[in-house]
Amino acid sequence: MKKKGKKTKRGPSKTVILNKPVIAVTGSAGKTTTKEMIYAILQRRMPTYRSMYNKNFLGNTRAHVSRLRDEHKAAVLEFGILRSGHIRQHCQIIQPNLGVITNIGTAHIGNFGGDIGRLAMAKSELIRNMKSTGIVFLNWDCPYSRQFTQQPFAGTFAGRFVTFGVEQEAHYRADSIAQEEGGISFVCSFQQQREAMFIPILGEHNVYNALAAIAVAHTLGIPFQEIREGLRRFQPQRKRLVSYRLAHNVQVLDDTYSSNPDAAKAAIDVLSQSGHSTKIAVLASMLEMGCYEVRGHEEVGEYLSQKNVDYLYTLGRSARHIARAAIRAGFPANRVMHCPNKEVLHRSLAKRMKPDTTFLVKGSHRLKMGETVQFLCNVLARGKRKPR
Repeated sequence: MKKKGKKTKRGPSKTVILNKPVIAVTGSAGKTTTKEMIYAILQRRMPTYRSMYNKNFLGNTRAHVSRLRDEHKAAVLEFGILRSGHIRQHCQIIQPNLGVITNIGTAHIGNFGGDIGRLAMAKSELIRNMKSTGIVFLNWDCPYSRQFTQQPFAGTFAGRFVTFGVEQEAHYRADSIAQEEGGISFVCSFQQQREAMFIPILGEHNVYNALAAIAVAHTLGIPFQEIREGLRRFQPQRKRLVSYRLAHNVQVLDDTYSSNPDAAKAAIDVLSQSGHSTKIAVLASMLEMGCYEVRGHEEVGEYLSQKNVDYLYTLGRSARHIARAAIRAGFPANRVMHCPNKEVLHRSLAKRMKPDTTFLVKGSHRLKMGETVQFLCNVLARGKRKPR
């Protein structure tokens, strides 16, 4: 009879090094969208393996080892992080030769004592642990990412850095950004070339994700025409700024997968640019903020107060700081309501259901704000949802 022993933490026995493009995507926001955009382009040219959905933990990376096949000519993987050392462990399981860091922001900042510098160092483990002669793609508009070419972030990395951005001079740069029906158009400049692009997803922040995908694909030798077609066929992920058009010209923006201050501000931008006469923000608490909890929520409230938003509803203990900060910054107090639970929230929103209205619903995943989206779509509108 076997004697039961103490379970030990499983680690990789040997790093898998593949003789094909292996692209690892990490960052504070936009990982899944960027990964899916890269896949949409590469799959047109070659059989490509990808991480499914947002499955980006160490166990998911271990599972990739047995699922990758010889027929896969490229792989694009999402590397998630909760603590320092996680990116290094991902690389010890499967070593990437191309790495994308989308940005450094406030997601999971509570796990790093509210110190964004520590978070940046943890994200930069990708550079120090991927193939030392590989290629790293950096968001040049992100001040923390601009430090990644220096010590101590770069370590012994001897490869190449490729940059993308909107504001700073970068290898791949976007301008002429415009919100159109069903998505965003922009022009991508590379050296002397200027290429018109369109992505079928809302939010100008997604231009950065598209630029990262363009940079990766073009560096791998894919021409701009194929890149353009791949981006047009990109399928946005559920609960990430998906727009539902309902009866009576009511729109619901479902951005309920996750939330952090940077992502909340980006979603508020999309709401404020809506063409509807009434714009309503429904914002729930942002989790994993640690000592940055109060300040992070206050930043969102202050930001919203300066935008073209008509009503603010908040839900959750921490979200009350959004409401209070918005009022302190000048948002009309009679247009703000902090709700103790979803039942109260839904009753209150029912009173705001009028023609020509846009609702933005956002909050951390564990708060299940998708229930509010369902309420608005199925109970109030009683019309068929049509995502676009």
